[in-house]
Amino acid sequence: MIPSSDTSGPRADLVLPCLDEAAALPAVLASVPPGWRAIVVDNGSTDGSAELARSLGATVVHEPQRGFGAACHAGLLASEAEFVCFCDCDGSLDPGLLTGFVRRVADGESDLLLGRRRPEGPGAWPLHARAGNAALARMLRRRTGLRLHDLGPMRAARRTDLLELGLTDRRSGYPLQMVVRAADAGLRVTETDVPYLARTGKSKVTGTWRGTWHAVRDMRAVLAEPPVRAGALR
Repeated sequence: MIPSSDTSGPRADLVLPCLDEAAALPAVLASVPPGWRAIVVDNGSTDGSAELARSLGATVVHEPQRGFGAACHAGLLASEAEFVCFCDCDGSLDPGLLTGFVRRVADGESDLLLGRRRPEGPGAWPLHARAGNAALARMLRRRTGLRLHDLGPMRAARRTDLLELGLTDRRSGYPLQMVVRAADAGLRVTETDVPYLARTGKSKVTGTWRGTWHAVRDMRAVLAEPPVRAGALR
């Protein structure tokens, strides 16, 4: 089921980790639901992404520690709304769909709702990236029992729930650690289909076999961690 992109329902803060995404930013920020705060976390861009995002009305947070997890967590810490969403800043996903995500969390259907990427068009999801994602989903199922198909970057949850997970990974393992610790804490983790388009610009992670391997390595380390009591590392 494709979630609705209407503008009714609860509002949220939207975290957009960003590294040299100036080409995609205008369209991404134009798709943020009205009334939501876009938090663009600049992770060392050299293409003017931070200045552009600020000029387009986004809240800009600078995170000097390099890493996808570092950027995501800085955005989480900067958020203030009851609900927090995450989305890639490369134009591959439509932030407008997150209104449906938040409504389902607010209605009690899920505590952490993930977007299961459904590729549309050539180049939307390279084969090596799909293979790595599928392998991680199988390992996640063995570790937590969750029958998820994708560990995609589009997601929504309550801010307090995420902060209580004590997330520590600051690299590519951050999205997976969020899911693993949510499951360990007894939160309801579910997924819903979302269209996935070819990104604008070159990928920093899954665009190459090397980048995919590093991401898989980071995530395997997360899966090897022992369960952590929710809130213990907050």
